[in-house]
Amino acid sequence: MDEFELIQRYFSRLGSARADVVLGVGDDAALLHMPDDADLAASVDTIVAGRHFPEASDPRSIGHRALAVNLSDLAAMGAHPAWALLSLTLPTPSPDWLEGFARGFGELARAHDVMLVGGDTTAGPLTVSVQIMGHVPRGTALRRGGGREGDVLAVTGTIGDAGAGLALVTGALATEDAAAASELRRRFEYPTPRVEFGAAARGLASAAMDLSDGLAGDLPKLAAASGLAAHVDVARLPLSRALTFAAGAQHARDFALGGGDDYELLVAVPPTHFEALGARAAALNLTLTAIGELRRGNSVQWELEGRPYVPAVEGYSHFR
Repeated sequence: MDEFELIQRYFSRLGSARADVVLGVGDDAALLHMPDDADLAASVDTIVAGRHFPEASDPRSIGHRALAVNLSDLAAMGAHPAWALLSLTLPTPSPDWLEGFARGFGELARAHDVMLVGGDTTAGPLTVSVQIMGHVPRGTALRRGGGREGDVLAVTGTIGDAGAGLALVTGALATEDAAAASELRRRFEYPTPRVEFGAAARGLASAAMDLSDGLAGDLPKLAAASGLAAHVDVARLPLSRALTFAAGAQHARDFALGGGDDYELLVAVPPTHFEALGARAAALNLTLTAIGELRRGNSVQWELEGRPYVPAVEGYSHFR
């Protein structure tokens, strides 16, 4: 199977069919029609075998995660995803692997009305790069740098689950609770990008970003972009029952602070808008938990039970 047969068989009609795609897979470039009065939102992420996922991962999970991490970036901007480009580097073009990968990618693409419109395939160590493009009403995109003094800091869902799930997959964590283990592994292997909530947060939240590298690594980026300090009450971090049972209270906090790959959203929202934003989250069957606030200054202060707290972990860094 050569490159062109591979593309035709597995990727020529992947995802949703969209009327705004003038020309998709099969030519030198895609031709796309942008809506009027919209800003283009674009992001690209790469995941590498042995770095972002174990070598023996289910290919369906790899396909899902490759798109999910990009969808999460657009969610953080409040954008509507529309088109994706895929660059796939493979050691060998195994039909079984490709079928699983395409199924995972395609299922999530259809769930968010995304169409694969082009890309590239080549031989080499397993590496997946996806560029996602979408749009947001002109001038309404959420940014990291929009936070204001006094804003409430809040996170969607629960955090730390995916980090614990990876630890279970690699054998660094064990639990006798089969249901908890299954849930944590699912959170790592099939993360849920909060696309609908990101769009719903426009007009209420003042800043947002997705949690891909752990709260301890990502919160300082949002605070710095906003030119402010952050204060967080660690006791308020939203932890799932599965995580607390599998890891214990202390290690659960460590996973919540240092574990990446949750792809929940961190938002800064004026106190007067927090209740309304929480209601929008609830309408999406999603929790929104206040964990702290933005203050004047230039650092992040962590607190537990009224005392300064020093996290035992750091956020994820590719080159550390």
